[in-house]
Amino acid sequence: MAKATHKQALGRGLSALLKDPDNDIKTVSDKNADKVVGNIVELDLVAIEVNPFQPRSNFNDDALSELASSIKELGVIQPITVRKLDFNKYQLVSGERRFRASKLIGLQTIPAYIRIANDQESLEMALVENIQRQDLDPIEIALSYQRLIDEIQLTQEKMSERVGKKRSTITNYLRLLRLDPIVQTGIRDGFLSMGHGRALVNIEKKSDQISLYEKIITDSLSVRETEKAVKEFQNPTTNKKEPNNKVVSNPAFVENSIKDFNKFLSTKIEAKASVKGKGKLVIPFHSKEDFDRIKKLILGE
Repeated sequence: MAKATHKQALGRGLSALLKDPDNDIKTVSDKNADKVVGNIVELDLVAIEVNPFQPRSNFNDDALSELASSIKELGVIQPITVRKLDFNKYQLVSGERRFRASKLIGLQTIPAYIRIANDQESLEMALVENIQRQDLDPIEIALSYQRLIDEIQLTQEKMSERVGKKRSTITNYLRLLRLDPIVQTGIRDGFLSMGHGRALVNIEKKSDQISLYEKIITDSLSVRETEKAVKEFQNPTTNKKEPNNKVVSNPAFVENSIKDFNKFLSTKIEAKASVKGKGKLVIPFHSKEDFDRIKKLILGE
């Protein structure tokens, strides 16, 4: 208990230092910066603004109220992280739920770690921290990955290193952004799982995705049932007699090899062949990095 009291007293002392205009800290090389950066500091809530780079947009009111009740009883156990903008002015990097809950119960201050970071570093920290949370929906995670690609120019390989996720996992999340926005909303609201989304993304037309999405909801289809429905949707049976030059089914030599292609290239190959054995292979890719990966596998470069 004495140790906690000492930390709180230290935080109040540093807070007073930060309010002294003659000792304003703007860079890590400024006087007293070493006393502040990396330590827990009690900051006024009114001096902190919400991070405009925060990828998360949904905050459950009930969960926020529960967190507020916990903070009221036990205090803020895990400090938030902020970056310094100006004299006595800070911006959230991570911990917005704790920040909101603290304001909800009328706290005046909150324990915080202070970072000295530019906009790009702040965005990257917020995105990576956001991805590593346990309570995000798959679309929020996918959007965070996409922003790391678009705004930080991270390749999927570099991103894999930063967030500690397999590259194939990142690719699976990014593919969800090819779903119609209505289907994406269904995933965000918990009507569909990521497994449902991964099956539906194999359907190209957005209108067809929505049709099957509605069937999943109406019939309460499992992921396995959805995968089966997608296959049936892509290859509808017909009683009409097809001319010999049209694709009706793949010959055995194609069907027996397609799984090997899929496994080797880590992607779903589309094969079409006529009864005469003439056909084609379609190899999908989802980004320049994915294309380069497949090229390397095929050419052995």
